[in-house]
Amino acid sequence: MNALPYLDIAPEVQHALAQQQPVVALESTIISHGMPYPQNVQTALQVEAEVRAHGAVPATIAIVNGRLKAGLSGQDIEQLGRSGREVVKVSRRDIPFIVAAGATGATTVASTMIIAAMAGIRVFATGGIGGVHRGAQQSFDVSADLQELAQTPVAVVCAGAKSILDLRLTLEYLETHGVPVVGYQTDALPAFFTRDSAFSVDYRLDSPEAIARALHVKWRMALAGGMVIANPIPQAYAMEREAIDAAIEQALQEAQTQGIGGKESTPFLLARVCELTGGDSLASNIQLVLNNARLASAIGAELVRLDRDSAA
Repeated sequence: MNALPYLDIAPEVQHALAQQQPVVALESTIISHGMPYPQNVQTALQVEAEVRAHGAVPATIAIVNGRLKAGLSGQDIEQLGRSGREVVKVSRRDIPFIVAAGATGATTVASTMIIAAMAGIRVFATGGIGGVHRGAQQSFDVSADLQELAQTPVAVVCAGAKSILDLRLTLEYLETHGVPVVGYQTDALPAFFTRDSAFSVDYRLDSPEAIARALHVKWRMALAGGMVIANPIPQAYAMEREAIDAAIEQALQEAQTQGIGGKESTPFLLARVCELTGGDSLASNIQLVLNNARLASAIGAELVRLDRDSAA
């Protein structure tokens, strides 16, 4: 079935795609569920400006009044930010219901990838991907982001997996499903607020050009799925591993005591970690998203160049 009757591509984004200019997708749950108002709206607009400053066109993605949107207006972003957690958090399973109801929803990594792919956008910048939650051996709580990476051809530039997760099991799941994890100028997997972890990436690549070449070859060979591009948080904004681990452990215990799970667990844990770190984690979160937007813009530009060279 053709998704286009349900999809609105913003004119700026449509023009860029038609002219083979780089476009970077951005998610919207970071606006509604990832940060408090008004920092969420300010950050969303700042990330879009960062993408433009580095030669690409931003396409923030959401569902607005039942329409899939690749590119939001300032009014749309303000509405999502003010509504906050009242907005439905939309993953793959939720998309048809939100569209059928004519409702508004903020897209996760998984649903952002889906809508980006529908629009023809191949590079996506976010904070951190979802993954296998701690205690998943009992709860079976595994983010739909991982399966989406296995099947949808969009590269996700992130600061690794969210540090509230079980990083070892997340990497095992990605390996099983053939999703490569690339470290940008690092051999270690970044852990969101920290620049490294006890785990290694699959491949280290040290330039946007090298990453774009790997993506270009993968997709030219019609290999399914995307790629995780793990970009460490800038050193100046990285947090001490001991401090962040202590805050995460306390937040996890509180979530268990309060019976919080499923799609509500990640927003709760991130908000609680922010409180426990005195707001330091929110400042770090904003900086790592900006850093990922810069790298995604550079990779997008190189992908466009490779496409033009191949067509020549």
